[in-house]
Amino acid sequence: MTPEDLVRLRRARDTMDRDYDQPLDVTALARAAHMSPGHFSRSFRAAFGETPYSYLMTRRIERAKALLRRGDLTVTEVCMEVGCTSLGSFSSRFTELVGESPSAYRARDHDEGTAIPACYAKIYTRPVRNAQAKRTSEA
Repeated sequence: MTPEDLVRLRRARDTMDRDYDQPLDVTALARAAHMSPGHFSRSFRAAFGETPYSYLMTRRIERAKALLRRGDLTVTEVCMEVGCTSLGSFSSRFTELVGESPSAYRARDHDEGTAIPACYAKIYTRPVRNAQAKRTSEA
């Protein structure tokens, strides 16, 4: 992979970080990176360790967790706010990454993390797939 490819991939990743709530697809991101969709997906996974879709959903779930902690929006409103169009898919992915449903996450107390600086909280609250969590705990 060339340094120019990495720059284009980072640009696409930055787009996902910034515009996570917009309808983004691999074709549009690949076009922005000046790559074919297949090459973009393979290169993105090689560079960042996950597919573009997985990366985007992780960003969306991170934002959803913050909105759910506030407690002033319903799960459906949070789903739409973070750019998901299917409540079922959002709930399934949220449960897979967080380990509990969005409703259960919203309902429980989140005061224990209020004293933790945001920069540390982001590291420890980043959603991780259940399979990755199991591998990490076994190590």
